[in-house]
Amino acid sequence: MPAAGEEAPWQAGPADDGRERSARSVLTRILEPGDERNGRWLREFGAEGLLARLTADGDPARALPGATERRVVGLRARAAGVVPGRHADADHGAGGRFIVPGDAEWPTQLDDLGDARPIGLWLRGGFDLRRWALRSVALVGARACTPYGAHMATTLAAGLAERGWVVVSGAAFGVDGAAHRGALAAGGATVAVLACGVDTVYPRGHTELLGRIARQGLLVSELPPGEHPTARRFVLRNRVIAALTRGTVVVEAEYRSGSLVTARSAQRLGRFTMGVPGPATSGLSAGVHELLRGEGVLVTDAAEVVELVGDMGALAPERLGRVLPRDVLEPAARQVLEALPGRGTATARDVARAAGVPEDEALGRLYELQALGFAERHGTAWKLAPRPIRGSNARRGDA
Repeated sequence: MPAAGEEAPWQAGPADDGRERSARSVLTRILEPGDERNGRWLREFGAEGLLARLTADGDPARALPGATERRVVGLRARAAGVVPGRHADADHGAGGRFIVPGDAEWPTQLDDLGDARPIGLWLRGGFDLRRWALRSVALVGARACTPYGAHMATTLAAGLAERGWVVVSGAAFGVDGAAHRGALAAGGATVAVLACGVDTVYPRGHTELLGRIARQGLLVSELPPGEHPTARRFVLRNRVIAALTRGTVVVEAEYRSGSLVTARSAQRLGRFTMGVPGPATSGLSAGVHELLRGEGVLVTDAAEVVELVGDMGALAPERLGRVLPRDVLEPAARQVLEALPGRGTATARDVARAAGVPEDEALGRLYELQALGFAERHGTAWKLAPRPIRGSNARRGDA
């Protein structure tokens, strides 16, 4: 691999004669991503065999099992416009590499997609996708996110990056962009899975961001250089985001949202699905809340995400509310304190009876509470102090 931050040339990968790899790269220009029928043919005939059938002059009705003549004619028309080797110079100029199943850098978790597995992946950036994907989390959400959504995406991404996790998203406006920026700002790793070629800047407003990711992270696409995004390609790339990562976090999403497509793909693949709650009155949180009503897990910070997707023992810190002075008392002392009347006084015998402890133990605890500023003695009677002494040195477990 090249040094961090450098871009690799298009490279050969596993030791073979290159024909299968070349055929797969050509097929990425002919076949649309995510079509299981294409995947079945690829599995049955191999890349060279499938390409031969798409470039032959034989009977279309017999070329591919289960395909209509119209479909085969359409695919052959696309194949006719793709000549092996014609795009090599352009691909090399894009500054990246093409990896296929069986390469050392191929993330094997993508094989969980079955026949919908990518034909290959075009990468731009100087890091190893397989190693990064082993410890990665997807952060996705609404393009037209609220300031709250942008803040949560940025904070979650930064927290994950600081814990050594790779943040994966789709480089879109809104939550995606905030997630990438949060990871980069924390000096962490991020991967952008694109619905276009790795040399195509989309959206245009993310020109600088995509450049930073290419230098400091990875740009990934099923589509070859020069390809432009379509609505269908955005939907289909979501399955790659879901399969590539250990879990998917949805920050903000409406009921009909591509982010929920990613979450549902993650669920089908057995990955963790998480959601960040938002205001009940916000339409941008409605899809997330629907996810949380099902199999999604509620998360509010990076520690909770890591607790779910990380190794055993990676627990989030215990959630505590505001610590009150009496919270630092031993249970027995707190029991006696609670037995003191809210108004007026009580004898040690009365306190012992209310607390359900022997009188001598109650008396000892009362003197302790007096020293800590929780109780006052008036003759033989006791009462609550007006307020605990500020700055008390009471510690859990002190006797």
